[in-house]
Amino acid sequence: MDVPFWAWVAVLAVILVMLAVDLFAHRDAHVVSVREAAVWSAVWVTLGLAFGGVVWWAYGAQAGGEYYAGYLIEKSLAVDNVFVFALIFTYFAVPREYQHRVLFYGVLGALVFRAIFIAGGAVLIENFAWVLYLFGAFLVFTGWKMFRHRDDEMDPSRNPVLRLVRRWVPSTDEFHGQKFWVKKAGTWVATPLFTVLVLVETTDIIFAVDSIPAIFAVTQEPFLVFTSNAFAILGLRAMYFLLADLIHRFVHLKAGLAAILVFVGVKMLLLDVYKVPIWLSLSVIAASIAIAVVASLRATRDQAPAVEGDEVAVGS
Repeated sequence: MDVPFWAWVAVLAVILVMLAVDLFAHRDAHVVSVREAAVWSAVWVTLGLAFGGVVWWAYGAQAGGEYYAGYLIEKSLAVDNVFVFALIFTYFAVPREYQHRVLFYGVLGALVFRAIFIAGGAVLIENFAWVLYLFGAFLVFTGWKMFRHRDDEMDPSRNPVLRLVRRWVPSTDEFHGQKFWVKKAGTWVATPLFTVLVLVETTDIIFAVDSIPAIFAVTQEPFLVFTSNAFAILGLRAMYFLLADLIHRFVHLKAGLAAILVFVGVKMLLLDVYKVPIWLSLSVIAASIAIAVVASLRATRDQAPAVEGDEVAVGS
């Protein structure tokens, strides 16, 4: 797949423009309603799917299918991020109107770090093809571990990064609007929003360790790995505000995600034995997500909804 330099530049330009539009639309701190989150989610999903159509038109069905498979993997794993973000915001009691700013910079950092990881992974695969088998074994192990611990809950207070920040970074316990740093008694100190941003960023880096090898399982083309990852991540903020109050209902989601990780891991381990068609990969990934979501909603259909009115209540 020969991707010209200008295509990379064009994609990065589109990403930066959309980030600027999103930042401008949320320049004033306000509570993101479910309706607003739904609109933005539709925008980001439409953009991601449309780009896949461009890839399909320019490079054929195989490349298009690989993009969509990577997009689905990243999008589904991002739902797990939403759950962790909700726990972090709740633990620090982050006011609802400040949550978007944290997620914006968190996503911006995630794009940078993932680009670095993808570039490193591509170089490793190009020079040491056997690395694919390590990725495959790692994904199978991670999927099995996720399934075994699917009911465990993360405790932000036990996060080692949080302990490091509290020990080494001068901080205040008071929020100061959307500011990450404020000056007190002539000294710059971090607000709780900065600590939350650090935890959000490190959490996403940890998730990237799973998601990026998973995308390499369906395509080894760096352009497709990066773009499918980037367009899925861009909608993470809107997804959070749309799903945060419903995440308690996705009780079987981790089982579905575990199944996806095991599948792509086995697919990678069988590269020299049998090459799984991209249509089959897409079908298995989509079916795993659909079954997990439907089973979750059916299992929790008698639970009272957590959302009151039209506003997101997490972190209040």
